[in-house]
Amino acid sequence: MTNMRNLTPLAVLASLALLMQLHLAPAEAEDGPSWQACISLTSNPDERVSACSAVIDAKSETGRKLAAAYCNRGHGLTEQWKLDAAIVDLDEAVRIDPAYSCAYNNRGRVFAFKNDLDRAIADYNEAIRIEPSFALAYSNRGEARFRKGDAGSAIEDFTTAIKLDPKLAIAYGNRGFMYQRMRDTAHAIADYSEQIKLAPGVLAYLNRGNAYRDAEQLDRAAADYAEVIRLAPTDARGWRNRGMIRLYQGDNKGGLADYDKALQYDPTDVFSWNSRGQAKLRLGDKRGAIADFRKALELRPDLASAREGLQKLGAL
Repeated sequence: MTNMRNLTPLAVLASLALLMQLHLAPAEAEDGPSWQACISLTSNPDERVSACSAVIDAKSETGRKLAAAYCNRGHGLTEQWKLDAAIVDLDEAVRIDPAYSCAYNNRGRVFAFKNDLDRAIADYNEAIRIEPSFALAYSNRGEARFRKGDAGSAIEDFTTAIKLDPKLAIAYGNRGFMYQRMRDTAHAIADYSEQIKLAPGVLAYLNRGNAYRDAEQLDRAAADYAEVIRLAPTDARGWRNRGMIRLYQGDNKGGLADYDKALQYDPTDVFSWNSRGQAKLRLGDKRGAIADFRKALELRPDLASAREGLQKLGAL
């Protein structure tokens, strides 16, 4: 089999991503509907902000519970991408209860989103100091450490998170990402598979598909991308990644069909235009190939493979 690493990519691959999660305060059975919605894992960001605001505005809570309302409203504001407002709430949660790990973890995530990684790590450190068994804070700190270029410490944090909470799916996904960057595809696939077992989702299947691709297990890669298509049929990533595999396997008609879908859902993807041009060229549709290569160059004038395709067809 041709070595996959020596092939020019025919599509934009799904981006591998390290993920961070937020921490919510636990429910107390006797509390009312606003509190329950404030801390519920099923509340959407708008519901969480509204409910936590009701708790705060009622001025009936103090101490840890008031800090939790600010912490969880900060959660909702973060998900709404209102990062500065989230910081204000999380600062207030820390002021009210300086020993509250939730607030440090959630504020660390906001700092990470703002690319202030030193402050993010400092907050994760404090969350871990307060609560040494806080698995999620380890996973989030690992993400920040990776972004600072400290891959070894990142893997240590993800491994610690898994030891503390073997059901923390995101820690497996993050560690799998690290292994994949190290080209240790066997360990990457194992971690992604555990993540999928615990919490199947689009990104996990995309990442495992990429790891299978790197390991030249193309049928398995295609199966994972097909699962992405099943879970999220309007997400272009599943279609274009499976299209790439089909072209690698010589299924030019199948690849063309997948790239048609990819471009339907993401018409700005230069690599899908280029790869569909390659598929059309292989199928003898020179006019269609020229049109697709030209579109790719329109979107990215420095794309050498599209320019080479046009030169080969005498259209440049």
